[in-house]
Amino acid sequence: MSEILLEIDGKEVKATAGMTILEAAQSVGITIPTLCHHEKLEPFGGCRLCTVEVEVRGRTRLVVSCVYPVEDGLVVRTRTEKVERIRKTILELLLAHAPDSFVLQDLAREYGADRDRYEKEASFCIHCGLCVRYCAEVKKKYAVGFVDRGSKKEICFIPEIAAKECWDCKECFPLCPTEALQAAFVLTLALTSPPPVADKTGS
Repeated sequence: MSEILLEIDGKEVKATAGMTILEAAQSVGITIPTLCHHEKLEPFGGCRLCTVEVEVRGRTRLVVSCVYPVEDGLVVRTRTEKVERIRKTILELLLAHAPDSFVLQDLAREYGADRDRYEKEASFCIHCGLCVRYCAEVKKKYAVGFVDRGSKKEICFIPEIAAKECWDCKECFPLCPTEALQAAFVLTLALTSPPPVADKTGS
């Protein structure tokens, strides 16, 4: 593969064709925050937390680093004032949905995000899609998916599949940044388990 040279935060980085900015940064120890990226999954670009500033031929713009391919001569800045302001706003919006997420709280402290800026609409799911994509792309089981759209969108286990596949797997559980997945699984089990048999002995 041909070698590509780019600059990230003032550091010359060697990459190969097909790599994304996020991958190139990670290869040299430069941290770019992300909530929806996983090395085993196809790039998703859902959370937008990995937004960075790039300069191409003198023009600067914002891009999502987990899906943006590297280019020869590309100049990338990961912690500009504009980038940090965007990440702060994203975190504040996400905290309205999952205020108790330890992952979000840690990032909020790093970026000075106010967890109480927006009115709480606690769904506990931030729609990162990690569980849905991992089950489909890696496990090929399709036991969890999204239902509804927009503000009503939420994750849901498919009872018929989950009852057979999930109990001995649960590989997606550690991926969830808010622990909403575990709650959804417990709810699914509660709704699909048969009711307890009444004790006819009277004891």
